[in-house]
Amino acid sequence: MSPTSSDNIVPLLPEHGSRATSETEKQPSVSGAVFNVSTSIIGAGIMSIPATLKVLGVFPAFILIVLIALLVDVSVEFLLRFTYAGQSTTYAGVMKESFGRIGSVAVQVSVMITNLGCLIIYLIIIGDVLSGEQSGEESVHLGVLQEWFGVHWWNTRAVAILFIVVFVMLPLVLYRRVEFLSMSSAVAVLLAVVFVGICTAMAVTAAVKGQSKSIRMLPQLDDQAAFYNLFTAVPVIVTAFTFHFNVHAIGMELGKPTAMATAVRISLILCALIYFSIGLFGYILFGDSIEADILVNFDEATGSTIGSLLNDTVRLSYALHLMLVFPLLNFSLRANIDELLFPNKSLLVKDTKRFLSLTFILLATAYLIAIAIPNIWYFFQFMGSTSAVCIAFIFPGALALRDVHGISSRKDKIIGATMIILADFKRKKFK
Repeated sequence: MSPTSSDNIVPLLPEHGSRATSETEKQPSVSGAVFNVSTSIIGAGIMSIPATLKVLGVFPAFILIVLIALLVDVSVEFLLRFTYAGQSTTYAGVMKESFGRIGSVAVQVSVMITNLGCLIIYLIIIGDVLSGEQSGEESVHLGVLQEWFGVHWWNTRAVAILFIVVFVMLPLVLYRRVEFLSMSSAVAVLLAVVFVGICTAMAVTAAVKGQSKSIRMLPQLDDQAAFYNLFTAVPVIVTAFTFHFNVHAIGMELGKPTAMATAVRISLILCALIYFSIGLFGYILFGDSIEADILVNFDEATGSTIGSLLNDTVRLSYALHLMLVFPLLNFSLRANIDELLFPNKSLLVKDTKRFLSLTFILLATAYLIAIAIPNIWYFFQFMGSTSAVCIAFIFPGALALRDVHGISSRKDKIIGATMIILADFKRKKFK
């Protein structure tokens, strides 16, 4: 969407998106942007990072995390540069300027697949933490509520998730500006740090007691299958660093391209440190027995009250973190759906009926699917190899190569082509 009038501004952005800011409105800050970007990055992917260290080994995993963080920084820089060179204020609008309608639709569909998939994953994980998991008629493990209070109708999976959706998530997703979520994002980042801190303390304690597990610095390549397993780590980390769908929502409110670039770099450094820390200490704590979802390891009985309390704290802090990440992903999902379905309508923030309708429909859809399909790995495997890699690398690289504004250097085009080639290779590997 390439706005030419005030009615054509990006959905869900206030009028100061066109540089007209009310003196009474809260001014967006770099720190608020850092929290919102960091919260957009640290979602469900953090729990799968430790398993990537088991597959790759510590050193290759560290290199891969740094490499993907650097590529993400470059891809966001491409997005910001082409946004401010043109007239668009959305990711889809930037792609439309370069590739026409097909470009904008490709972004919107990719964002819808990625974000809706993530929202469903979050609800599934929250349900696992609170109410456990069942396979047929048998319980695989109990949730925190069931461990504390026993099994009742009110702490079953469907009821527990419904309660969280109505009383926690709904009030947050009703905010119409992303800046208003900066405080909840700050709490979400703090909870992620608590999650990492507890894992670190448990790993150090285990090491002091001589109970830590052996870890590999390099991958173990016994056969061809082990070699191909190395590539299974790539989509997990790509998905973990994909936040491009919120770049415009946060950046346009912040107003200054340099400020947004600074916020993105600070966030990437912070998130890379958090990812590697949880990966390393989670791997030290559980070794080769670590599951693809580290929360499953924390479900195990410890035989001590303190151990059980720490396990429950880790699980609950992570569930609370996801509850606070949820509205940020919902924000960009709602904006892209509105932009796709109602491109010529007035600003979404001014249309209460349309705003509330989209909000309730999205929440209901995510809830119903999370109840119907309680397995997150279908979504992870699909998103990491398709929509997420397109949003993070293929589309920004294509913008640099197309260069409709004549601002790409030869170096930019080489980097853009490299991102597309690498991303396409990853995508084909995991089809």
